[in-house]
Order: sequence, then C-alpha cells, then structure tokens
Amino acid sequence: MYAAVQDGDTVVPAVDVSKLDPKNIRQVVEYRTKYPPGTIVVDPHARFLYLVMEGDKAMRYGVGVAKAGLEFEGEADIARKGRWPGWVPTPNMIERDPDRYGPLAGGMEGGLRNPLGARALYLYKNGQDTLYRIHGTNEPWSIGKSVSSGCIRLLNQDIIDLHRRVPKGSRVVVLGPNESGQGEI
Repeated sequence: MYAAVQDGDTVVPAVDVSKLDPKNIRQVVEYRTKYPPGTIVVDPHARFLYLVMEGDKAMRYGVGVAKAGLEFEGEADIARKGRWPGWVPTPNMIERDPDRYGPLAGGMEGGLRNPLGARALYLYKNGQDTLYRIHGTNEPWSIGKSVSSGCIRLLNQDIIDLHRRVPKGSRVVVLGPNESGQGEI
C-alpha cells in the first residue's frame, strides 16, 4: 500500500512503514456517525481523517494537522481537485515566516518537492476558497503531528487513494475539540 507508485511521469517514493505509528496506516474501521457515506470527517485532535462508508464503516487515514491557532473548523465542500498542484504560500504564511516563505511568494510548480504533494482537495465555504486544503506531503514524518500552517496533510499514497474516492462537491466536516474521538468503535 505504501510502495513506490508510478504516477504519470513521476515516481512517488515508497514510505518506510516501520517508521510510521501503526494507527496511521490507512485502514477500514468501525465508525458510527450522523454524516452520510461519502462525507469526509476530519478529527484534527485525534489526527485522523475518515471517509464515511456504508454499514458503520469508514476508511481511516492518519493525518498531519495545523499548529495551534491556525486550524480550520466547521464545514466545507470540495470545489476543486488537483493532481500535482502548484502552490503559493498565503500572505499570512509569508508574514509569519518571511525568511522561509518570502522567496516562494511567486509560487512553486507541482512535483515531489512541492509541499502539497501528489494531490490536493480545495475546501470552499459558501462558494469562497477557504485557502485550506487536504493534500499530500513530501514530509512523511509529519503524519500524526501538529505542524502545518492550517491544512490537513496525508501521505502521498493516501491522498492519491482519497482523491480517487471522492468527487468534487463532497462535504468535509472538521470536528472541534468537543467532538473529537466520537464515532470510532
């Protein structure tokens, strides 16, 4: 599941699963929720993303999440899906860390070095881009940690899998701390 993957002209490197916490490996789990199948439920406090399935099941993915104070909470829709997307740091990222992000203000083409990884799901609320994404990462060590500038990151193999499973228009629910840990049985 985490072997090297040929994706068009790019080879996504294998992930050494011996370095992953076993709970962060993609797996089907028992999951009861009020949300219908096809909904993506993100529990940033538990560091999991669930794709709700039929029969009280969900595909669970380990995720890296935002640093405190930078997180998205609430509901959104996937209005756009990208393969090997380009990336531009937000103005807030440049302001917080100008030495790191300032040189990238003009953007970066998609590819293995790009922080969005192999795929991105763009979250919109009321027709407006939230600037938050569910995306891959070129930093597998970050899965299960709170390190991002707001986005939800998955291993590249996992975002390729999720990207294939969800259509544009899919609903995304990001749980708050009071809802964390509910659903998985």
